[in-house]
Amino acid sequence: MALLTRIRGPRDLDRLTPGQLAVLAEEIRGFLVEEVSKTGGHLGPNLGVVELTIALHRVFDSPKDRVLFDTGHQSYVHKLLTGRQDFSELRVKGGLSGYPSRAESEHDVIENSHASTVLGYADGLAKANELQGLDDRYVVAVIGDGALTGGMAWEALNNIAEAQDRPLIIVVNDNERSYSPTIGGLANHLATLRTTQGYERFLSWGKEALQRTPVVGQQIFETLHGAKKGLKDFIAPQGMFEDLGLKYVGPIDGHDEQALESALKRAKGFGGPVIVHCLTQKGRGYRAAEQNEEDRFHAVGVIHPDTGLPVKTAGQDWTSVFGEEMVALGRERRDLVAITAAMLHPVGLAPFAKEFPERIFDVGIAEQHAAVSAAGLATGGLHPVVAVYATFLNRAFDQVLMDVALHRCGVTFVLDRAGVTGTDGASHNGMWDMSILQVVPGLRLAAPRDADQLRAQLREAVAVADAPTVVRYSKGSVGAPIPAMGRIGGMDVLRDGGEPVGSTRADVLLVSVGAMAPTCLHAAELLAAQGISSTVVDPRWVKPVDPVLPALAAEHRVVVTVEDNGRVGGVGATIAQALRDAGVDVPLRDFGIPQEFLDHASRNEIMEQIGLTGPAIAERVAAFVAKQDSGGLVV
Repeated sequence: MALLTRIRGPRDLDRLTPGQLAVLAEEIRGFLVEEVSKTGGHLGPNLGVVELTIALHRVFDSPKDRVLFDTGHQSYVHKLLTGRQDFSELRVKGGLSGYPSRAESEHDVIENSHASTVLGYADGLAKANELQGLDDRYVVAVIGDGALTGGMAWEALNNIAEAQDRPLIIVVNDNERSYSPTIGGLANHLATLRTTQGYERFLSWGKEALQRTPVVGQQIFETLHGAKKGLKDFIAPQGMFEDLGLKYVGPIDGHDEQALESALKRAKGFGGPVIVHCLTQKGRGYRAAEQNEEDRFHAVGVIHPDTGLPVKTAGQDWTSVFGEEMVALGRERRDLVAITAAMLHPVGLAPFAKEFPERIFDVGIAEQHAAVSAAGLATGGLHPVVAVYATFLNRAFDQVLMDVALHRCGVTFVLDRAGVTGTDGASHNGMWDMSILQVVPGLRLAAPRDADQLRAQLREAVAVADAPTVVRYSKGSVGAPIPAMGRIGGMDVLRDGGEPVGSTRADVLLVSVGAMAPTCLHAAELLAAQGISSTVVDPRWVKPVDPVLPALAAEHRVVVTVEDNGRVGGVGATIAQALRDAGVDVPLRDFGIPQEFLDHASRNEIMEQIGLTGPAIAERVAAFVAKQDSGGLVV
């Protein structure tokens, strides 16, 4: 790592020779494999952009020039070249973020880790430079071919092309993949550009041959070069970009640092919006990643660096339970179809796709389209299941509301990674869904507590044909089954407070939402040790509120709700409203995620930090009860 340790900032790259740059690239790849294998993280994407990132920092002057990364999971090399080479606590509390972070460096401009947004940022930054007369700097946006499947990217391109003299360089990092291979019409177009080198070869041959022709050769070449739009459409159909008014350079070998520098310098000198199309290989230089057809080690846990195999074998996770049940349902129901937004494997739909390839639709990174297309499928007589990460459903809220719910379409949304996810940071915590979905008329929302309930509630959800349904679950291992002792209304009783004695059944009614069941049962045990009795119920379906809940609440002294979701407008707030509407005057205390952006850390560390643990809940609930016993004001 002799060269890498000497790089403390981008300008340290300027003094390196081409040979040294090649050595540096190999050192960076070795560093990434060694370090990321210890902590986990996005390995494949970063192995693919080593030469590209080096070239970007040699041609452009960050932070004066703004270098932006779409999604940002491919920014590890950028971190290394901007003075951040301690990866020992990558994605660990207090360590480096797995995405760009303004708190870490002035070279990190945006912290976006939701795809397809970078071109919008770039458009705004370029306009800001122009309005402030800052004509000595550039905006460079790096976007993957997968992110270009998102509609926001094309809305931005339409605006970027509006100003032909506004310097903005768009680098398309084309590795034919987002998580999995990129699909769709755009992907086919880029594939054509990758495989059609005829135009460049023709022009190169023409220049050499015609310039040897006396007198008229140069004039003929210039005429041909001036007619290049027609030639390109004929020889290499790359006119799509130029029809938008964007200069196109490429395709360029994304692992030829010198060719990349040359292309970026040409783009820099153009003075207007330019697309530089780079062909890269995800996972390059690491055999285990290159041979992994599923996702080229897009994201890995802790692995053996030599083999790429996981160090620990985790138990069954929520995602695989969903995937298995979808296959079982698919065998039973020919009308069941599935939709994914470029995340076939991460959301567990790969087994369904293998068995029912004609009934799976990957729409690319386009959650809004996924929701509307699902409404169309439902209107056409099918039952679509849209599987996305909980944090990404936010992007499709209007479509869920106005296209699915308004039309009473039977569409099931399955939200993976709901609640606190931890190491990916603020943008990936699925803490908004149960709040924003509360306002959708007719929508029904389930939060299963274990694998058995996930299977059961998924089946209940797809049985609904006249309204949207949602099933949300956590990240990681499922844990042991949590049996119910009985049922009150539609709610499972997990701990029985007993028959009412006088006016109360028990001191506390603990309403446990989804994966918080073990935490609530732990809190109930700790309260019991202090002489405070509890009933613990799992509503199963948290929207709408079970009609028997207010009456049950009235049999307790305190109602406590515990959810892995934001407190503002969440399940607790909705139950409080239901109690008010029913005239039940029982104090309610809601435990959930504070409405703030949480820094990356493990899930357990974050739950401890925000007080969503059994001991923390028991301590506060005991204080509530004690104040009631003493006649004090419950606050």
